[in-house]
Amino acid sequence: MQNINTNQQFKIFSFYQFINLNNTKIIENSIFEFSSLKKIRGTTILSKEGINGTMAGTRDNMDEFLYLLKSLGFNQLNLKESYSFEMPFYRLKVKIKKEIVSMLNNPINADLPRATHVDSKEWNNLINDDDVLILDVRNKYETDIGSFNQAITPESNSFVEFKNFIDNKLTINKNKKIAMYCTGGIRCEKASFYMKSIGFNNLYQLDGGILKYLEDNSSENNKWNGECFVFDNRVSVNEELEPGSYELCRGCNNPISEEEKLLNGYEKDVSCSKCYKKSSESRKNNFRERSKQVELAKERDQSYIYDSLNYNQYIKEYNLDKS
Repeated sequence: MQNINTNQQFKIFSFYQFINLNNTKIIENSIFEFSSLKKIRGTTILSKEGINGTMAGTRDNMDEFLYLLKSLGFNQLNLKESYSFEMPFYRLKVKIKKEIVSMLNNPINADLPRATHVDSKEWNNLINDDDVLILDVRNKYETDIGSFNQAITPESNSFVEFKNFIDNKLTINKNKKIAMYCTGGIRCEKASFYMKSIGFNNLYQLDGGILKYLEDNSSENNKWNGECFVFDNRVSVNEELEPGSYELCRGCNNPISEEEKLLNGYEKDVSCSKCYKKSSESRKNNFRERSKQVELAKERDQSYIYDSLNYNQYIKEYNLDKS
């Protein structure tokens, strides 16, 4: 359960809502212009099926950003809030895509049924039932660093592959009670839409995902094991929703632990044991040159695209009001 002093920390909103949209371009412009003005960073994806994003900024500016989203018609956002001493994004991206989370190559009808949402407080009771199949909807690099006990993991490298896992491995369980979970809930909703359409009958999902579960449950009630991968510069968060112990390999974008840094092939910001044999020397040299330029910028006290600015540095650089 998160219980931290949020002074001089960035506020991070992770959010999504499945909603049928016809004005994505107008919404894209509004979010980009507001975020640029307020020096908010992160990524927001829009589609005919809704919105999905993780954005970070000062507390006051993020509260205004949430008000903007509601004014644009997103009144039922699945929203998670966390904090970081360093800005967790390098830039701002607002994009229109076919899907807000890629799986089916087409947007879904947001009015059609999906899994039943289970509150994070009731989740433990559900997964304690021996008749319930616990299903982790995330990718292998995420499940490797944390999961719930007895969860089935798809061993997939991308969410697009999860459809094949459903078709080839899960269809024998169409009448079984299935408890699904992912980082924030959006992948469960998309997967359960498809699963419902092909005859799965008893689908339940952890409302708000792992992040909401960790926010709501104290250590003594917490059944989560390990850390939770997040798609920003924190790489992972622990059960207190504080930045975790993993680093991102720039060569393959996989999370790596302190122990993995000791393995053959690890070179900071270049490669790890999982990718160094697969990566060309030319690619490695490109990463080495980027790392060199970053170190030179640090020595000259210059800002650079991969700069991890803390709250006070960010306020100073962009001349933002601390209040």
